[in-house]
Amino acid sequence: MQEPRDIQNDIHREARLLLRAARVGSLAVIEDEYPAIALVTPAVTPEGDVVVLLSQLSAHTRALDRDPRCALMVSGPPAEANPQTSPRLSLVCDAARSDAPEDRERYLAIHPYARGYAGFTDFGIYRLSPVGARFVGGFARAATLDVERLAPRTAALQDQAACRAAMAAANDGLGARLDEVAARHGGTGGGWRMVALDPDGFDLGREDIVLRVAFGRMLRVYEDALTNLADGATHG
Repeated sequence: MQEPRDIQNDIHREARLLLRAARVGSLAVIEDEYPAIALVTPAVTPEGDVVVLLSQLSAHTRALDRDPRCALMVSGPPAEANPQTSPRLSLVCDAARSDAPEDRERYLAIHPYARGYAGFTDFGIYRLSPVGARFVGGFARAATLDVERLAPRTAALQDQAACRAAMAAANDGLGARLDEVAARHGGTGGGWRMVALDPDGFDLGREDIVLRVAFGRMLRVYEDALTNLADGATHG
């Protein structure tokens, strides 16, 4: 029987994996004193914040500029015919416009098709920083989460130079292995490259297709990603 601490660890990990794999979500904002909702395409930074590309022509973007309080929900496929068996994560966030190049590149690494319009003057990156979280993972698996546990905060996992070095090493020396992993996750052809890396997994890209691959366990340091790849320690 699992101890309560183990169950909480599992729930936080499931929530992180769901969030990092999400390619679409629902963004709720406060517009004219009432809630309004819009479809967005999120990407997640290594430290666990969410970045989205929004147009100033959209009402929900102007609403965020007036009031940065918002909420984001992402979900996965249902386990049964009943849609309510879908795992889902709801985040309460504070939003802020981001001009950081790394946020923009993170978003475009996950959504490469957006490069065709991301440079338009009305588009900008917004960073959503979670201040609260609620996860539903199935029967008797609903919980209010500790947002600090959705984002590993160790110094080693905040080292973006080490993250970039591990990605470069994988792309330079493990190309055949990356193609094998892509094939296991539905990718075709060769030339797949690691376009994003975080403590819970990585993303493989080829042209406008991006595949999410989860590690069997969270990294301790980014160099462990190379060992996991060599040993086949990935899901799927």
